[in-house]
Amino acid sequence: MSFCCGASMIGTKGTLKHYRTRIHNVPILFCPVCHRVEVHYMVENEYDILAEYAHGDGASEVDFHDYVDESDKALHENCVNNENEEPMQIVQNQIDMALDLLSFAKQLGDTEWEQQLKRRLGVLSQRKHKLKLKRTSGGTI
Repeated sequence: MSFCCGASMIGTKGTLKHYRTRIHNVPILFCPVCHRVEVHYMVENEYDILAEYAHGDGASEVDFHDYVDESDKALHENCVNNENEEPMQIVQNQIDMALDLLSFAKQLGDTEWEQQLKRRLGVLSQRKHKLKLKRTSGGTI
């Protein structure tokens, strides 16, 4: 699993910018708490090579799919959640994991980690509340 600030990262695809070149459909990992984004470690080398060549060629946009074979299903096996899942379920999974970690941090007596987990739970709780409001107000998620 990939973790950031203690939360498991969500596997998705996105557009990243390398200097003036935008690279579309890059497999990325996204942290639902701090919104950190990183290139998936399994394609990091390919991304770096493509980004350098595209920048060197002066390309303003390229599609990762056109240059890299990513048919490997293992790409997002280490992700607890992915972008195709229902947002409320993703947030609930994140909350459950954070609560498990909080219990473990308390057992260890690690007060700094406990505080980090409590802040994370606060962020996730707010996100869950917003999702509930969208649902009850008739908005689609």
